[in-house]
Amino acid sequence: MRPLGLMIWWISFLAISVPLSVSSDDQFTVDGTVLELTDSNFESAISTFDCVFVDFYAPWCGHCKRLNPELDAAAPILAKLKQPIIIAKLNADKYSRLARKLEIDAFPTLMLYNHGVPMEYYGPRKADLLVRYLKKFVAPDVAVLESDSDVKDFVEDAGSFFPVFIGFGLNESLISGLGRKYKKKAWFSVAKDVSEDVMVSHDFDKAPALVAKHPTYNDRSVFYGPFEDGFLEEFVKQNFLPLVLPINHDTLKLLKDDERKMVLIIVENENHESLGKLIKALRAAANANRDLVFGYVGVEQFEEFADTFHADKKAKLPKIVVWDGDEEYEQVNSIETITHEEDSLTQISRFLEGYREGRTEKKRIKGPSLMGFINSMIGIRSVYIIVFLVAVIMMLRSLGQVEEPARVRTAASADQTTYVPEGEASEHKPRDKED
Repeated sequence: MRPLGLMIWWISFLAISVPLSVSSDDQFTVDGTVLELTDSNFESAISTFDCVFVDFYAPWCGHCKRLNPELDAAAPILAKLKQPIIIAKLNADKYSRLARKLEIDAFPTLMLYNHGVPMEYYGPRKADLLVRYLKKFVAPDVAVLESDSDVKDFVEDAGSFFPVFIGFGLNESLISGLGRKYKKKAWFSVAKDVSEDVMVSHDFDKAPALVAKHPTYNDRSVFYGPFEDGFLEEFVKQNFLPLVLPINHDTLKLLKDDERKMVLIIVENENHESLGKLIKALRAAANANRDLVFGYVGVEQFEEFADTFHADKKAKLPKIVVWDGDEEYEQVNSIETITHEEDSLTQISRFLEGYREGRTEKKRIKGPSLMGFINSMIGIRSVYIIVFLVAVIMMLRSLGQVEEPARVRTAASADQTTYVPEGEASEHKPRDKED
C-alpha cells in the first residue's frame, strides 16, 4: 500500500504544483498600478481582462517618458470602475518581434483592447481627460435614462470631448444602430420619462426629439424628425461638429472625416470683443445651412493657416470664403469681407446666396491641403534635428568614412520630436509619435 499511497501523494502534488508554475507568468495583480507586459504574457493579459489599455513604448522616447506619470495617475481610477479598464505597457523596442506582428510602428502607440478587439487611441493623454475618454469605450452603445437625475448624471459623466445625443421619447431601437456605428465619435442615450424642467434646460418643447449637445462649445441642436429613411443619421453626422468651429491645430483634425465644404471667416484676433456678434450671426446661418460647416480663425492665433487663404494682418478683415478642405477655396464676387457698416447676418446670407448661385471665383490656397497642412506641422526642434543630420552625413561622406547615409525616420510634432540615434535603432525602426 505504501507505493500506492506514495503515487497518490505524487499525483496530488503535481496537480497542485504544475498549474501554479504554468500560471505564474500569466498571474496578474490588479492593484491600480500599470501592468508591465512581455511577449510571453501579452496574449494572456488581453484574454484575461475585458478592457486593456496598452502603451507600446520605447525607453528612449521622450514622449513616452512624459506619458508615464499620466498613466500612473489614471490607472487606479480606471481599475475601480464598475467595468474596470486595466492600463498596461509593453516595451516595443525590446520585444520588437511582437511589435512588428501587431504593426506597431511609432512610439508611443496607444491601443485599447475591448474584449480582445484592438482600436488605436488618439484621444487626450492628461490623466483626468484620459479617464473620461476611456470610460466611454466601456459604456453601453446607448444608455437608457429613467429619470431627470439619470439625464443629469449622463451629461456630466460624458464630459466635454464628445458630442452628446439624447433621444427624448424615442425608442431605443431607433438609435441603437447609430450608437454602435458611431461609438467612437459620440455618446448616445434615450430618456423615457422626464419633467418639463429637463425640457426647458435642453431647449426642446415636444417629444419625440433628438437633442445634440456640444458641452465644450455650449452648443445644442434639436431634431424633431422624420426619424426614418436616413434623416436621423444625417442629423447625427452633421452634429459631430458644433455649429461654428474655431479653427486651431486640434480642431483641424476633426475635419478629416467630414466631406462638407466650410464657410470660413478669417478675423484679426479671436479675442476681440466684436467677435461675439459675428459668431452669433454665423450660428444663425449654420442652422439654416447644415450642408456646410461654419468656422472662424484668427490671424493672431493661427497666422500660418490664415495666410494660406491670402489673409494676413495687412489684408482687409474679416474675410469670408468657402473652402473645399483641399487645395481650393471660393470667393463670392463683390463680397470678400464682412464690414461693420451693415448687419453681419445680412452680409453672410448674401454671401451664401451668391455662393449657391455660382457667382464665385475659385482660387488655390497658398499652402498644402488639409491633410498636407496637418502633416506639415513640424516643430522647430524637428527642423534642427534634420539640419543637424544632413550636416553630419555630409561631413562623414566628405571624410570618406561612410558609403551610404543611415536611414533615420522622424515624424512631425507640434512641439517636440524624438530622434532615434543610429546605435539605438532596432530592426523595427519605429518613428516617434507626435503628442
